[in-house]
Amino acid sequence: MIEKSKAVVLKSIKYSESSLILTLYTQAAGRQSYLLNGVRSTKSKQKAGILQPMFLLDVEAMHKPGREMQRLKEFRLAEIYHSIPFDVVKSTMSIFLSEVLYKALQNVEPDRDFFDFIYHSMQYLDSLDEGVANFHLWFLIRGLSSLGYALNNNHTSSMPWFDLKTGSFVSSKPNIPETPNRDLSVYLSDFIGLDLHQLKSYRMAGSMRARMLETLVRFYTLHLDGMGEIRSLQVMREVFH
Repeated sequence: MIEKSKAVVLKSIKYSESSLILTLYTQAAGRQSYLLNGVRSTKSKQKAGILQPMFLLDVEAMHKPGREMQRLKEFRLAEIYHSIPFDVVKSTMSIFLSEVLYKALQNVEPDRDFFDFIYHSMQYLDSLDEGVANFHLWFLIRGLSSLGYALNNNHTSSMPWFDLKTGSFVSSKPNIPETPNRDLSVYLSDFIGLDLHQLKSYRMAGSMRARMLETLVRFYTLHLDGMGEIRSLQVMREVFH
C-alpha cells in the first residue's frame, strides 16, 4: 500500500555512484530508511539536492513490515526554507540537530505530537531573526519530553544543583564530573520553562551557552542508548565560539 506522509530528513548517505540511502522521520511511520536508486544521476527527475538535514518533505512510500529498506516512490519539498540553507548558523544547527535525532530516534514508532514539534520548530527557526543562537538549546530540552526524559524544573535556592542522572535539581552537588555549576543550573532552569517565542529576548553569554550545550549533549548520551559521539558538536563549538 502506498502511504503519503510528511517527513523530516535525518541523514543521507551516498550509495554507489548515483544512489543514496536516505533516513527520514515520518509522520505516518516513524523512522524509516529508503534506498534511492539513481537519484544522484543527472537524468533523475527527483533531485537529491533537497535531501538536506532537517529539510521538510512530502513523501509517497511503499512500506512493508519487516523490511529494512523501504521503497520511496516520490518526494518533494513540503516547505521551502528562506533562510536556513543560506545562514551558516542555522544550517550548522540543522546538521547538528539532525545528527542528534538520527541517533536518538532508533527504532521509534510513529509519534504525531513529536513529529509536529520537530516540523513546526524548524519552520519557526527558518523565520527567526533574533534569538537564533538559543534555538538548539530550547529544541534539545523540549525534545527530551517526547523521548521520555522530561527535565524537572524544581530549581529553588535550596535545590540549586542540576543532577544529570535524574534530570532534576537537588540540594547538594552530585558526584558526577560533568555536573553543571550553580550558575549554569539557573540558566538550565530558565530554559526548561522558556517559551519558544521568548528566544528572541533571552540573553546569555556565549561561554554559558556553550557549557549548556555540552551539558545537554551529555544528558542525551547518559540516558539514550546508541548516542555515542556527536561529531557535529565540534562544528557547533567553532561556529558559536
